Amino acid sequence: MSETEATFTHQASFEVGEIAGNMRHGKLEAMYEELFAEVIEDGVITQEERARLDKMADNLGLDRARLRKLEQALQAAYEARHRIVIKDLSFVDEPPPATIAPLELATDQRTLALERRIKFLEQRIADLERELEDARAHVSVEVDFSDVASPRASVPDDDPAELARRVRHDPRDVDSLHALFRLYKKAGDSDRQWCVAHVLAYLDGANGEEKECYLAHREAALIRPTASVSQEAWKRLLFHPEEEPLVGEIFSVVVSAVLLGRLSAMRRDKQLVKVDPAKKQDPATTTVQAVRCFHWASAILGMHSPGLFADPDYAGFVEMVPGVPPVSRIGAKALSGRSAAELAFIAGRHLASYREEHFVKMLVPSARGLEDIFLAALSIGNPGLPLSAQVKQLVVPIAKAIEPILEPAAIDRLRGHFLRFVEEGGRTNLQRWAHATDRTVARAGLLLANDLRAAHNVLSLEDKAHVAEKMDDLMSFVVSDRYAKLRKQLGIALAAPAS
Repeated sequence: MSETEATFTHQASFEVGEIAGNMRHGKLEAMYEELFAEVIEDGVITQEERARLDKMADNLGLDRARLRKLEQALQAAYEARHRIVIKDLSFVDEPPPATIAPLELATDQRTLALERRIKFLEQRIADLERELEDARAHVSVEVDFSDVASPRASVPDDDPAELARRVRHDPRDVDSLHALFRLYKKAGDSDRQWCVAHVLAYLDGANGEEKECYLAHREAALIRPTASVSQEAWKRLLFHPEEEPLVGEIFSVVVSAVLLGRLSAMRRDKQLVKVDPAKKQDPATTTVQAVRCFHWASAILGMHSPGLFADPDYAGFVEMVPGVPPVSRIGAKALSGRSAAELAFIAGRHLASYREEHFVKMLVPSARGLEDIFLAALSIGNPGLPLSAQVKQLVVPIAKAIEPILEPAAIDRLRGHFLRFVEEGGRTNLQRWAHATDRTVARAGLLLANDLRAAHNVLSLEDKAHVAEKMDDLMSFVVSDRYAKLRKQLGIALAAPAS
């Protein structure tokens, strides 16, 4: 279906479930943060500037004690980023001359020795990686398979567990997919049969019967579910298996504080993206199909849609613009030339990134940055967390910038999460977690698009080099039990044939 034909409507019987999962934030405190960021830009807080701050706090009806904690957090973030100490001259009668003192670099001999050791090991790792690549380039292996029976010839037609295992291992295993199709046909499971035919059609490996099945039940329009994705379904069925829930829960506690700190840093560094208020869209009245798609998608995913701005000057699909609340601007690649299914994939994937477990990754995409925030969160949950001197130097300023903004209940949650983290082994791989969240948000997009080819088209425009890897995960998802259960819960699964 073309973009102009898309309607982005729900079934009349569609039941909106619990709207949850979005990141929470405080708008009035963000207004105060904007003024405070301007005040500390020169590294000094004067009595006149303190009076301005107090007047705004009174006008907004904000608690002075809480705002002092907010100031401490913002000040700590600013000092850590710019390596200076802010002078607060607002509480003395005769302020001394304003100065900006640089923070002292580490001089401890053990710390310096560790830094030298880390540099040596990093260089050694780089050397070993180059040696490994060279070795691979010069190794060739020849194996004679003439006397070995083809494993594809022995695919069992009546062993669903074995077939599912093979497809998980290699979703492009066409012989196993053919066998799964026959198995689901025999069992009368029309929806699972169609899902397998969908994958085969995407791989151009479908036979006549499989093509007929795929085309007969292919959605001529967007999915029209009868229910939205529940919070339990998000976590049990939609999250990628390698996305550790506890890691996301820890990030969800601190993400609003991280956003506020990131916002202040970007404002001071003149990096904030300014959105044109005239480009803001009203989903109820707009004729822009991409905007209507986001509104439609958010209801199905059980989320609130962010404020949406149509900005053809932005060259990409869609991006989050930091703010309180954060908003999204839809760019030229999504505003024209996209099919309805492609828009659904784009919207579902972007909205899934707005979940409180995932939002930190949009703010801090690097694994190193995520690690620092994660350790800072754990150290707030347990101030006695043993950290090396070098790690402390990185993590303590971040914790100081986060903790004052958190409510007591949030700190209690971090204490509980820390205990669970220790009980579960006290180890995690944040790079793997970040990789898994990318898979999760893509699965959310595919659930709405219901079209592997549409997902392929969008991913190809972004990162052609890794399309095959990303599509492998989506194909595995389409033929999985999780996907089948999601389709049933949403009311989009094909009904079994009448006996």
